Amino acid sequence: MSVSYAAEVQVAALEADPYGVYARLRAEDPVAWVPSVNRYFVTRFDDVMQVERNPELFSSVEEPSLMTRAIGATLLRKDGDDHRRIRKAAEGPLRPKVIKELWAPAFRNNADELIDAFIERGDADLVSEFAAPLAARNLGTILGLHNATAGDIQRWSQAFIDGCGNYTDDPEVWRRCATACEELDDAVTEVIPAAKSDHAPTVISSMATSGLSDDEIRTNIKIFIGGGVNEPRDATAVAIFGLLRHPAQRDAVLGGEISWRKVFDEAVRWISPIGMYPREVTGTVELGGKKLHRGDKLGVIIASANRDETVFANPDAFDVHRDVASHVAFGGGPHFCLGTWVARISIADIALPTIFRRLPNLALPRPDDVQMAGWVFRGPTTLPTTWE
Repeated sequence: MSVSYAAEVQVAALEADPYGVYARLRAEDPVAWVPSVNRYFVTRFDDVMQVERNPELFSSVEEPSLMTRAIGATLLRKDGDDHRRIRKAAEGPLRPKVIKELWAPAFRNNADELIDAFIERGDADLVSEFAAPLAARNLGTILGLHNATAGDIQRWSQAFIDGCGNYTDDPEVWRRCATACEELDDAVTEVIPAAKSDHAPTVISSMATSGLSDDEIRTNIKIFIGGGVNEPRDATAVAIFGLLRHPAQRDAVLGGEISWRKVFDEAVRWISPIGMYPREVTGTVELGGKKLHRGDKLGVIIASANRDETVFANPDAFDVHRDVASHVAFGGGPHFCLGTWVARISIADIALPTIFRRLPNLALPRPDDVQMAGWVFRGPTTLPTTWE
């Protein structure tokens, strides 16, 4: 009896580099049962879109759920009115007009302060010294979490992300995640009383004055912390890495031929910060030629959809000239990423142009040393750079 390719896929291989696995699954078995993660992988663009467009057939409410075990029942594991109620309570401070008018000046100050700390040195790791702390500072500002440092927020975020993707059931990962939950709960509890009365334009204040309970605020702030650091960190670092590895594209951007928004969209298509999210089938349905049944668990691989060769020509290449309007890096439907406009403005409008403007002749002295890691979430672990 032959064993399918999907049956041999292991988490360690996905962590190292999932794209070869995804390409083979797209070609041979686009909705494939992967025993090592106990779910079907959905790898083609059109099938991912079918999932996105039919939330009644593909529910975000998964039982049991790693995310719920790690950080509680957030709005990402709710559908319908339950999801809309929490999303509405948080979305006011995340609208484009509010971000541009209120938060963008703070984002610029955060970027400049971080660069000021290392510019005279002539070298820096732009993951640990710029992309990660910038994402954490910006997030703390928007949330209104003034009693936490950027270091606290980065540590909590990584612990939550690791817990939500703990498919190997590592007890040390669960321990770090539980500790981070306790620390963040304490920090949020401390700011809630003022948030209920000050009507500040922050996410916590918006939630506190919209009828959410204190427990709902504490639980849902965890998903903001989880996604709000890793995703902008990785998108920023990938965009910088892509431009530095392709000098002609960098010159086209710096010369004004290509916009920073196109750089941002190509970066999140090329290496999607969120590579996979789960869904659960609610009834009998056919997807990608495979019959699925109620209770079947899916891994919706948006990292693979964003490299589907039937949608994107030469999909493994970083190319800021391509039209990437159709990428699915931010998901879709009712669960379309709530922080999309924060990411676009803080990264494409501020972080990227600022770093290339202030660090002349920015370069990667050892490009082969830059390592990517992860498959549920993926990005560079380091980005050592120099400038003149």
